[in-house]
Amino acid sequence: MAIEANSARITGKVQGRDIVLDGPLSKDEIRDRVWWWQTAAPRTSGEREDRRHEHEYDDSRRDVIATLGGYYEVPGDPRAPEAAELTEMLYAELNPDG
Repeated sequence: MAIEANSARITGKVQGRDIVLDGPLSKDEIRDRVWWWQTAAPRTSGEREDRRHEHEYDDSRRDVIATLGGYYEVPGDPRAPEAAELTEMLYAELNPDG
């Protein structure tokens, strides 16, 4: 799949990992990439416990996303109101035609 030269691109540093968001992306895809350590909800309590130990949220460093409008801090909880606002903003920037 080729990416157009003028397609939107957003970068960030989250949980020590460099992330790149190339548009267009759905809101679910954005959430999965920004909060990657919490994606793919496990089906059983044993799987949840395994995943929790796989990658705990580390708030010792700031997680940030760089957009055309500036730098935005990534909240640790993807269900927080700030996370929903960030997802909406990223979606709008990555999908300017829709």
